[in-house]
Amino acid sequence: MTPTWSADYLKIQTARANAILGAAWDATPVEMFCPGYHTFTLDLNYSRGGAAGAVDIQIQTSAWSLTVLVPAGISEWQTQAIYAAGGVVGGADTGSIIQREYITYEATGAGDESWVYGPVRLDGAVERMRILCRESGNVGAPGDMYILATFHDEEG
Repeated sequence: MTPTWSADYLKIQTARANAILGAAWDATPVEMFCPGYHTFTLDLNYSRGGAAGAVDIQIQTSAWSLTVLVPAGISEWQTQAIYAAGGVVGGADTGSIIQREYITYEATGAGDESWVYGPVRLDGAVERMRILCRESGNVGAPGDMYILATFHDEEG
């Protein structure tokens, strides 16, 4: 199916080339353009460097197509969040919790491990996104990580 607003070349993008993970978040993550797309799916591949290997993944989005368009004093990148609704009690206000989120994947063995994450909704409101990664398990023997992002238009 051909999207009505963009070229097909944006549908599948390498979010992270296969490379060794650092103990800190990636300093220069790949910025992917995704204007008008409504969802994305990530295909992830992690290979631990040693026993107890694990990887942290953080999804960030930007509503601006270019850095120069970001209003002064506003963060260019927003981190995916997780929301927990508070318990409802009659006659009292409810406090809910929202926090920025990152995802940890712990390896189950020594070989390459692949999984799919998503689909995640963008609703056509995101211009760019990026995925930050870091080794969080055995930082003395870091693994490597590869991520492929597939973007979907409204119909698919």
